[in-house]
Amino acid sequence: MTRWLLTGGAGYIGAHVALDLLASGREVTILDDLTTGLRSRIPDGADFVEASVLDTDAVRRALDGVTGVIHLAAKKAVGESVEQPLLYYRENVGGMVSLLQAMADAATPCMVYSSSAAVYGEPPWSPISEDSPLTPLSPYGETKVIGEWMVRDEAVARADSTPLSWVTLRYFNVAGAGSPELGDTSANNLIPMVFDALDRGEAPQVFGSDYPTHDGSCVRDYIHVSDLAAAHVAAAALCESGGVAAVFNVGTGVGSSVLEVMGAVSDVVGRDVGAVAVDRRAGDPPELVASVDRISAELGWSAQRDLRDMVASASAARG
Repeated sequence: MTRWLLTGGAGYIGAHVALDLLASGREVTILDDLTTGLRSRIPDGADFVEASVLDTDAVRRALDGVTGVIHLAAKKAVGESVEQPLLYYRENVGGMVSLLQAMADAATPCMVYSSSAAVYGEPPWSPISEDSPLTPLSPYGETKVIGEWMVRDEAVARADSTPLSWVTLRYFNVAGAGSPELGDTSANNLIPMVFDALDRGEAPQVFGSDYPTHDGSCVRDYIHVSDLAAAHVAAAALCESGGVAAVFNVGTGVGSSVLEVMGAVSDVVGRDVGAVAVDRRAGDPPELVASVDRISAELGWSAQRDLRDMVASASAARG
C-alpha cells in the first residue's frame, strides 16, 4: 500500500482529492496550515499535520514513509496576486522551494503538481494544447510557471541519484461539489461569487462585457471538482509506475461564457439572476478552453459532468 502526502488537503479541491485517494486504496497524510482550509474537511482515515509548506522541517517529517506528494497548497486569486505580488512569490515559489528540498532530503520518488491554465496567459489559439506558449498575465500565473520549471529542473538534478517521477496538472476553472459538505467557499471563484451575491439580495457581477468573444464576456472551461479529483488519482498511479515527466490539461474541452454560467445559475434557481456588467478585472484573458486530447490518450481520463451538474451541486452545497 502506498501513502501520499497531500499539501493543502483541507481545502476545497484537496478534500475531494483526499477522499478519492483513500477510495483508491492509498493511505493519505494531509498537510495544511488551515489559513483557508477547514479541519472539518479532513476525511476519516487520513492523517493530519497542521503546518505550512514553508516549514521545511515539518514537511520533511511528514514525508516519512511517503511514496509521493500531491502539491495543492498555494495562494490562487488572480486579482489579489496583482495587488500583492510579493505575497504570491513568497507563498507559492517559496513553498515549492521548501517542499522540493524536503522531498530531496527524504528521497521521495513521486510528485503531482497543481498548476493552472493561468500559465497560458492570452493564448494565440483555442483550444489550448499543453505545448502552447507560457505567457502568464498575472503574478499568480507566473508563480505557477516557475513551479513547473522547478519540478522539471529538480527531476533532472535528481536523475542519477534519487529519481523523481512527476506529473503537472494544469487545471482550468474548477466548480461544483462532490457532496454538500464539500462546497467551494472561495470568494474568488465565479459560481460561489454568484450565489454569494444572490444571498445578499444583489445582482451578480460580470467582469467585462467587451471581450472579443461571442457574447462579450470571458469564456472558460469549467471542470467539476469530482472529475478533477479523479484526474489526480490517475496521475498518482502514473507517477508510481516510475520514469514519468508529463504535463496535462484538466478540463472538459468545452468553453462556457460568464453570461452562460449566469444562465445556468438562473435555470437552477428558477429565476433570472439579473447579472450586471462591470469593469474588467486585471489579468483576465478573453478565452481559456483546454485541449484534452493528451490526458485522454495517456491517462485514459475524461470529464464526466457538465456545467449544469457543477451549478446544481454548488447550489446543493449551500443548503
